[in-house]
Amino acid sequence: MKITVDMSLCESHGQCVFAAPEVFSLDEDDYLVHDAEPDDALRAKVVDAVTVCPVRAISIEG
Repeated sequence: MKITVDMSLCESHGQCVFAAPEVFSLDEDDYLVHDAEPDDALRAKVVDAVTVCPVRAISIEG
């Protein structure tokens, strides 16, 4: 699984961080950072993160 975040869309709402904290976090400047290729065991959480993103900035491949 590969995660892509369109940083031109991301507004750092942080909903993905709540849905999948193992994969997404906000840095000290409130910019999103993420693991682009997390373990497939986290797929359900990543799907939740994609779903809750208010600007639809996150996508999954694979």
